[in-house]
Parts: sequence; structure tokens; C-alpha cells
Amino acid sequence: MKTQVKALVVGGGAVGTSIAYHLARAGWDDVMLLERDELTSGSTWHAAGLLPYFNMSYATTHIHDYSIRFYKTLEEETGLNAGFAVVGNLRMAQTQERMDEYMLYASTAETCGVPYQWMTPDEIKEKWPLIRTEDLKGALYHHTDGYINPADVTMAMAKGARQRGVMIERKWQADAFHWNGTHWEVTATKMAEKGGNLVPTDEQIVITAEHVVTASGNHAQRTAKMLGIKMPAIPVEHQFIVMDQDPELVKFRAEGNVEHPVVRDADAQSYVREERGGWILGVYEKGAPARFEYGVPDSFRADLFQLDLERIEDQYMAMNHRIPSCEDCGLKDDFNGPICYTPDGNPLVGPAPGLTNMWLAEGFSFGITAAGGTGYYLAQMMVDGEAEIDMASLDPKRYGDWMTTEFAARKNEEAYNHVYILHHPDEERPACRPLRTSPAYDRQAARGAQFGWVNGWERPNYYAPEGFSDHDSRSFRRGGWWQYAVEEAKAIREGVGLIDATAFTKHRISGPGATGFLDWFTTNKLPKVGRINLTYALTSHGTTRTEYTIVRLAEDDYYLVSAGAWHAYDQDYLYKTIMEKEEEFGRINEQDVTTQWGVFAIAGPKARDVLQSVIKDADPATALSNKRFPWLSMRQIELGMCPVRAIRVAYTGELGWELHHPIEMQNYLFDLLEKAGATHGMKLVGARAQNWLRQEKSYRAFGTELGRDATPLEADLPRFVDLSKEFHGKERMQATGVRSKCVTLLIDGPSDADPWGREALYHGDTRVGRLTSGGYSVAFGKSIGMGYVTPELAVQGTKLKVKMFDQLWDAEVVEDSPYDPNNERIRVDG
Repeated sequence: MKTQVKALVVGGGAVGTSIAYHLARAGWDDVMLLERDELTSGSTWHAAGLLPYFNMSYATTHIHDYSIRFYKTLEEETGLNAGFAVVGNLRMAQTQERMDEYMLYASTAETCGVPYQWMTPDEIKEKWPLIRTEDLKGALYHHTDGYINPADVTMAMAKGARQRGVMIERKWQADAFHWNGTHWEVTATKMAEKGGNLVPTDEQIVITAEHVVTASGNHAQRTAKMLGIKMPAIPVEHQFIVMDQDPELVKFRAEGNVEHPVVRDADAQSYVREERGGWILGVYEKGAPARFEYGVPDSFRADLFQLDLERIEDQYMAMNHRIPSCEDCGLKDDFNGPICYTPDGNPLVGPAPGLTNMWLAEGFSFGITAAGGTGYYLAQMMVDGEAEIDMASLDPKRYGDWMTTEFAARKNEEAYNHVYILHHPDEERPACRPLRTSPAYDRQAARGAQFGWVNGWERPNYYAPEGFSDHDSRSFRRGGWWQYAVEEAKAIREGVGLIDATAFTKHRISGPGATGFLDWFTTNKLPKVGRINLTYALTSHGTTRTEYTIVRLAEDDYYLVSAGAWHAYDQDYLYKTIMEKEEEFGRINEQDVTTQWGVFAIAGPKARDVLQSVIKDADPATALSNKRFPWLSMRQIELGMCPVRAIRVAYTGELGWELHHPIEMQNYLFDLLEKAGATHGMKLVGARAQNWLRQEKSYRAFGTELGRDATPLEADLPRFVDLSKEFHGKERMQATGVRSKCVTLLIDGPSDADPWGREALYHGDTRVGRLTSGGYSVAFGKSIGMGYVTPELAVQGTKLKVKMFDQLWDAEVVEDSPYDPNNERIRVDG
């Protein structure tokens, strides 16, 4: 058995096998896979094998699409039938709101080139008469997917991997990981059968690998403990039952009719598919418990839990309603097994936090669907440095060190029972909240704040009157909260508003090497002392890795502010890059100060008036003037008794300041500003109004317009890129050119809806791009959006169409920063 390899994959389920296959296909000829038992002995063996396209995530949709196309090629390559039944997937809707959900998804699917079609209840009944349809509104039909045999597809990928030189070693358990400075040393123990259990023997080896990938499925918590990291990948029970033959189904098929598609009744939290003349019913019910929070028992192998029929009684009755002929079918078999989940239902794919050349592929709740695409895109990340799509939404570091086992277990249970709920774009899930709160949380809640969840933080989305229900206000159109966000946006455009931005990620970078490092690390010129710059850190491929506001406190002392949702993601990249470059640039101190500083953003034409009434200065009348406090500068000021690091910048595009303050003084500052603001009609403002306002200024946001699939030049931000200097990723950025370009559009859409930032863009009958952000513009009185189109169409005045609710709506490319394009309101003196 070989003990030195380029890459070691730990885990022999569908995901691990796919990764090994794709690493070899990408050109790595020294790949080994370790499996502690037999291939497919984890969740793979009891998976139902469904291959649903449906997913609201852009990255995950691409992953599923690749898998479905890839699995269809395996038999030709390997000679093994992967067991793919391309029967299609029928996703039914009992309500118009469910149809609205499908129409939003369908537009997203179009941006990824995923085929679909609509079916009416009558069309469904005509084609599949066993399905009851009188209570349906319609259905979304994916005719190119279906279901697959999990064991067969895994074995086909394993054979393909072996044909490409991958070594697959079974009955070897990874028991320790050690980084020696250049390679990983993985201690592996030979496992043996004993009394029906799998037990370790005395035989051990150490495998040296340049790269390690963990795809350990239900054993993710054991893996995390060995690596010394946190992973919110914990299994949840998933049940499905196999029914005896249905005589009506047998007759239907005997008459020459094709097999039914996978029938998904989302409003009944279940799916049904044919199985040898009978049916399989799978459910996503409430009350399914998390299992193995602290690791899988050694005695648990290819085992199952006891079925809990009472828990799925409602779904079983709903199946009898939907397919009446199955009512008298007996129960043939049952499965209740562990399926790994994460708090948001998406897997953890990418570099492990704090570790070099350690890659994670964990937490797959739809592992068979995702396995092929995960292998393909993760192999790109490992071999080429980046994937062709932005994988940040699946990055393992989207959960920070604040995450605990209890949090992960309860949120994973929630993610499981939310599989079939209506996935409103304005959805906020309640489990494990509130958890991370700024000091002003209680004050904001008392004033009607309806909170959103950002990396564990509670952040006001908007403010509503007492008794208002955020849950009941959600919609795929303009929800009940919309009017309050409009009022808040108008307050900032016409008067003054106060926004809580405490969740911002904040780092202090200092030391003799700080200036040289940051100059190389980011695209823009570094600011002078007391000034700020907006800038970007790039990937090795020249695409956008992180957006920073850099405040220069002293010659070699910098305060970096980045997106709150990406705290651990930004911190890990910053830390690893500093460790790599410190020898070249000199000592660099990196300090995460996120929880030391609270942030309020005050903005609007009357913002200066409010601050002037509470600032303590020898000359308060001039302290906030353009002469003493110009735009894009920082000053240490005192508001009442609170020391404030004030930054003259506003994400809303109005006169404004960010007020960074000691977190322990936040309530004092909130009370001070609220009292002073009352004289000027100051309104508390949430994130939704802010998101609309920043689009009126064409301000790009990380995770939407900015990401690892586009360069800053493609985002149309050349003013923040200094081509006269050398910086990380510059050469690749220039070589990439401009494949597509970011634009702002004003949209004449439906009277009761705005785009969400997931919609397809058309020029005539040709799809030419997609929206990345959307909302409502109070300045222009219509919908607004930002997105990417082909470069020749990124011209002011270009007429386009936006796909919303299965219709095309007029849109026009407008100038960058259509509201106050000359920044006169931001720069106004006083």
C-alpha cells in the first residue's frame, strides 16, 4: 500500500468517490481514497437516490446540473450502468403562492441553463391519471432528471477513478492528521470484522499527502475533532417507506405507459416515486431529531433507526389523497437513517479554516444529487486554484467560532423540516434566535425592529408597528413589510435615518510590514493617514475575494471593514495570506476587533444637524464641515461622552457618517442620537431599505455583484483598481478581460412585485445575463436591479427584459449611480 500521495480523500461514499475521480480527471495522477468500511456503507447505501434540480442557490444549481449530466456519461466510460432512471421530476403546487415560488426558481434555473416546463392540472391528469389533480394550481416539470441507484453510481465513479489511476483502499480508518509544514501526515488504522462490528486492529500506517480532502459524511464531528476545527455538519433522521405493489399502477404500466416522474407534493412535505410496481414515500416532517451530535458510535455501520410512523402520519395520508390507488397497498419496507445536514441545508465545500491544503466536503443532505458536481468544482479549486463558479456560498467558513454543537443540531433539525416550506426570499428562520445581539438589541426590539440573521447576529431588517407579524408578511411579491421599508428609504432621502451596522467584520492590521502587505494584497492605492479607500482583495485568478473599506489610522496602522456575513471567510483568508507573506514584508499584526466596535450609520440631508447637536468640540459648528471633515475621511470625535471613530461615508448615497464606537457604550450612544434625532424627525432604518438605496447609487455588494466569478473590472469598478502598481491577482485579472459587465437597471415590472436579484435578463429572445440584486427605488418610483450582461449590452439606454413570474418585463440599462451621479448630496457642505 502506497504511503506518499499527492492527494488523499477520506470517505468512500458518493461524494468522496466523485472527488477522487475528478482529481484524477483533472490531471493529478497520485490520488488515494480511504474508506473505513466498504464503499457506500454510510448514508449512500440508504439514500433514495433522487436527483432534483430544484434549488434557490446559484452555485448549488450548477452543481446539481453538472451531476445530472455527468451521471448520464458514466456507463459509456466505465461499462457500468449507473442506474439512472430519467423519468423527470414533477413538482406540484396546491396554492398560487407555491406557484410564485416555482416561478422565481424557474427564472433562477434559466440563468444556469436548466431546462423545465410548466404543466396544468389537466395536463398532469391526462398523462398520469393515477394522480389526483383537482386541488392543484399547476406544476413545474423537469423532464431531464429523475432518480438513480446510489450504490451503482458510486461504483461506476469508483471504477472510473481506478481506470484513471486512483488507489481505493477499504477498511482503513483515518485516526489522526498532522501538518509537518509541507505535507499532511495521516495516521490510518486497519479495520477488521469482529462479531458483526468493525473494530481497529494493531496495524497502522502513516500516509503523507500534499492535500487531504475529508468527505466523512455522518462522521463529520469525529473529523472536526481530529482537525481541531468546528463543523456544523450533524445528521438528522430521514424516513422513507416502500409500499407493496399497487394493482392500478401495475395495470397502468402494463398498458405501455411510461414510468411516473418523481412526484413531489411540496405542500404535503413529501415525495413519491415508483418502485417495482409499488411506491416509495419519502417525507420531510417536523420533529425529526438530530443524531450523533458528538460522533457516530463504533457499533453503528450500515444501520438504521426504528421507524416512527406517527411522525409521518400526515404525509402518509396526504399520499393516499394524491394517489388514491395506493391506499390499500401494504408496507413492504421502511428506512429511517441518518442524513447529514447543515444549518442552511447547503454543504460545506472548500478549504478548512486555519489549515493548509485541507479541504472539506461535508454536510450533504442531498449527497447523491450533489456528488458529481462537488467533485468537479472542488477539483477545479484544488488543481487550478479557483472554480469556474463562485463557491463562496458553500464555503465551510460561513459559520464562525461562535457556532456550537447545540446550535448546529437545532438548526439542522430546522433545515430538515424546512425542506418543503415556502422558501420566501424574505424568509427568516426562528430556531436558535436571538443568539448574537448588539447591546441596542432590546431598545430596537422595543421600537418595532423586525430582525434578520447575519452570521449569527440579529440585525434590524425594518421597523413595524406593535402586533405586526413578520412571518405572516412574507411573500414572493411585495410583502406586508414593503410599505415600512419604503418609509424608511424616504426618510434617508428626505430627512435622516439611523442604521445599525454593528455586524460589520472589522480587523486591525499594523506593524512594519502592514503597508507593504496591504499595498500588495489590495487593488487600490492605500489611503493617506486619516483617509479611507474602498478596495478589493483578489483571488489568484484575479476575481474578487473580499471587499474592504480601509481606514489608515497611522503610517503602519490600518482599520479594515468588510461584510458582516463573511466574518470567518474574510478572517481566514487574511490570516493565511499574512502567514504566507510575513517573511517577505516584515512583521504584520492582525487583530480581529469585530466584537469590540459597534457601528451606527447615520445618513440623510439632516444627518449633520443631528450630529452637530451632540458633538463635543472647540468649534462644533465647523467640526463636521467639508474643510475639517471631508468626504472619505476619518476623524476621532466625541459625541457626548462617547469616543467615536467617525468615517464620512454612507452606503445609502446620502450625506452621512459611520459611527464606530466602543461596544460597551452603544446604548449610551443610541439614546443620545435618538434624543437628538427626534428634533429632526430621525427614523430608525433597517437593512432592506438600505439595500434598495445602495442600488440607486450602483454600490456593489459582496456576495451578489462581487464574488469569485467576476473581476473588479467586470464589476465595472476600474476606479478602485490601480494598474500602476503590482498586486495579487493583477496579471490574471488583466488576462481575463471583460466576459460580462455589471449594470444597473430600472424596471417596469408588475405593480405588486419587485425583483429579488435572481432573475434572468433577456435581449429580445436571447438570454444575456442575470440580476444579482433587486428591489424598489423610492427615487424613481419603480423597481430597480443590478446584474451582469454581455459587454456589448452594458451601455446606457439598452432595452432589456427581466423574467418575473414567467413573464418578460421591460428594463433599461441606466447610468452608473442613477441617483445623484455627481455625488453632490454626499459632498454637501455645512
